[in-house]
Amino acid sequence: MLKFPENFYWGTATSAYQVEGGIKNNWSMAGKKYDAERACDHYHRFEEDFDLARNMNNNAHRFSIEWARIEPEQEKFDQKEIEHYRKVILALKQRRLEPFVTLYHWTLPAWFAEKGGWLNPDAPKYFERFVEKIVLEYKDLVKFWITLNEPNVYTLNSFLRGVWPPFVKSYFKMNRALGQLVEAHKLAYKKIHEISNQAQAGIATNNVCFKGIIKLFIDYKWNHWFLNKIKNSQDFIGLNYYFTHSLKNSILKNGEINDLGWRIIPEGVYNILMDLKKDNKPIYITENGLADANDTKRAKFIIDHLKCVYKAINEGIDVKGYFHWSLIDNFEWDKGFMPRFGLVEIDYENNLKRIPRPSSEIYTEICKNNAINI
Repeated sequence: MLKFPENFYWGTATSAYQVEGGIKNNWSMAGKKYDAERACDHYHRFEEDFDLARNMNNNAHRFSIEWARIEPEQEKFDQKEIEHYRKVILALKQRRLEPFVTLYHWTLPAWFAEKGGWLNPDAPKYFERFVEKIVLEYKDLVKFWITLNEPNVYTLNSFLRGVWPPFVKSYFKMNRALGQLVEAHKLAYKKIHEISNQAQAGIATNNVCFKGIIKLFIDYKWNHWFLNKIKNSQDFIGLNYYFTHSLKNSILKNGEINDLGWRIIPEGVYNILMDLKKDNKPIYITENGLADANDTKRAKFIIDHLKCVYKAINEGIDVKGYFHWSLIDNFEWDKGFMPRFGLVEIDYENNLKRIPRPSSEIYTEICKNNAINI
């Protein structure tokens, strides 16, 4: 049995736009392909979903607050929505689930997008104002704040590849947006600590395990540039791990894959965790999961990845929690509802019925025992 440290956080993760439904923002306005519509109706069914998380013996949950709900018009905050998210947080606390709150998970209020979004010179200040409002409201209920989710993935797809709103294809603008997000995080971090003495704040970064020759060309820019820019303004690192890339794998295309064709390489998370040792920060694995509609690979996926996490912990890496992506199936951005990442299936044809998958039983036992049976 591989026993994890005491007070280890076991959880799952979601993001507002992907599960809540009924959100009007820059994504829903970008065309049918990008409109999550009712999604999983988590907005109305969050208590039911949190019961599922509690039944899995989770003791934490990561979710995001939708900026477009809170500030639908510039400087006009919607108190009804603020109270809604207060109910969400209290529902977690009542189930002994520690809230990890993400403040920006890729979607923007329409007014902010119309001003140029992250390319607007005042964008970091707009974000700071939103963060100030949220933290003032929930400072006594929330300890862990994730300011930004995967700024590298967001800027790549939105400002270089041009496949996500605002559909820009410019290396210069991608770097401009990244710089703005650095500044936005720093302002948010400072504001959070001004308001709350108990707060812990960081970002969730998507780090890829690059191997071989490609590591020389891309590793620093993708995995370390942003973290180095904010190294004096973070209390922890949130790590989202999905990918290992090498020239050999790209050519041979070998190994097991998930439903999206992504290779399953558990040891990559160990390599990345060891690589983050030099940052000297506590680490929470804020996302790790796979698209697996038939649920034939998920249980082994979880066990194999957690074995690698355990190995890193055993070698001195300060990993304090693991959040599986995701609690329920969701709207997967430009890929729609086809990819099934949930420990709990959503039956989209049958009133969004929640059906726990067999793999959730394996995760339940791990969380219950704070250990992996081997």
